[in-house]
Amino acid sequence: MSTSYDVIVLGSGPGGYVAAIRCAQLGLKTAIVERENLGGICLNWGCIPTKAMLRSAEIFHYMQHAGDYGLVATGIEADLAAIVKRSRGVAKQLNQGIGHLMKKNKITVHMGTGTLTGATSLTVKSDKGEEALTAKHIIVATGARARDLPFAPADGKRVWTYRHAMTPTELPTKLLVIGSGAIGIEFASFYNDLGSEVTVVEMLDRIVPVEDADVSTFLEKSLKKQGISIMTGAGVEAIKVTDTGITATIKDKAGKSATSDFSHVIVAIGIVPNTENIGLEDLAEMDRGFIQIDPYGRTKSKGLWAIGDCTPGPWLAHKASHEGVTCAEAIAKELGNTEVHPHPLNRNNIPGCTYCHPQIASVGFTEAKAKEAGYEVRVGNFPFIGNGKAIALGEAEGFIKTVFDAKTGELLGAHMVGAEVTELIQGYTVGKTLETTEAELMQTVFPHPTLSEMMHESVLDAYGRALHF
Repeated sequence: MSTSYDVIVLGSGPGGYVAAIRCAQLGLKTAIVERENLGGICLNWGCIPTKAMLRSAEIFHYMQHAGDYGLVATGIEADLAAIVKRSRGVAKQLNQGIGHLMKKNKITVHMGTGTLTGATSLTVKSDKGEEALTAKHIIVATGARARDLPFAPADGKRVWTYRHAMTPTELPTKLLVIGSGAIGIEFASFYNDLGSEVTVVEMLDRIVPVEDADVSTFLEKSLKKQGISIMTGAGVEAIKVTDTGITATIKDKAGKSATSDFSHVIVAIGIVPNTENIGLEDLAEMDRGFIQIDPYGRTKSKGLWAIGDCTPGPWLAHKASHEGVTCAEAIAKELGNTEVHPHPLNRNNIPGCTYCHPQIASVGFTEAKAKEAGYEVRVGNFPFIGNGKAIALGEAEGFIKTVFDAKTGELLGAHMVGAEVTELIQGYTVGKTLETTEAELMQTVFPHPTLSEMMHESVLDAYGRALHF
């Protein structure tokens, strides 16, 4: 087996394997080093299997509300073991698919733990021993892991990270979720749908704090209506773990501390980059463990690149994949390919999606951030209740909000909450990438009857022209 390559990618998550495929497409001799599973966290323990679980919870929710659709369903039960089995099966199928893509693109896979020995060299340790590899360029795509609470590290029994929450052996009776970002809210929604009593604690003054304030307010009301208890401006001060559950000391927004008992706790307070002990100490500039890069993925060391969750955020799979393509094309250009023209990533054009019930999705500036950036804004809103397709679906809860530059008509941001908005957001993302204004969006014909018509109406509303509300 060859040990010298044009490019070696350290890590095979959605950034790493996509970077490797693009390198191979560009004619570069490419290898991947992976210590655990092809596809990384996203495919095996993150984005994909969680969506499989959330789909099960969604169907269970609809079955419980069959009467709303003129149907009768009795004796409805959730089989937790079967839900987990299906989720793991989806992950396994896609993991095997990544293996096929590696073979198809003639990418060599080295399974083992990779450690950099220089900007363009590394060793791989596995059960078979140690192997030295070299390349003209190395891309670090080692991702990140869940951050532990310092006073209550995850044990997989009572204190869970997202990984434990995806393979439960029992349904929590009373669940505490610490953190209300995408991961925390998705699991809160999932377990609430299955019947757990759920409490969410968020340190900041609103849930999903990176989203537009109107979305946060709407989602909090919706989740409370579904039975989820939410504490904002609150913090967990201590956790005592027993064989039968946990006791948490929680300080509320008024500064009062009280203890409550739960069967389990999910810790969703952020991530830690996987950049320790891989030889980066003298090769890259670091900030809180994250590798600092230029807009194409270059580190301070010639030949060494980095992408994905081990670099500055947003920490999203699709951001990592896009960085992987950009990085691969920049490398190919350095190696003499004159037909590639890499473009730096515009982080303001990266959509974000949270698959709770109702879903939320966004791209670009929130209304507040646009104003902070100095824009005079025009804002449009359109509610789901004004859309025929939403009413027919029985999903009349939600709204779509658009933010424009009042002077130029530039689309600055879009924010959604409601059914299937994680699919709708890409329309606005394309618009932002094309640097569209309200004029093009107003002239676009949206099909009827669809949820997408609300996107059009929201744009029209920003200019006082909404037709159906």
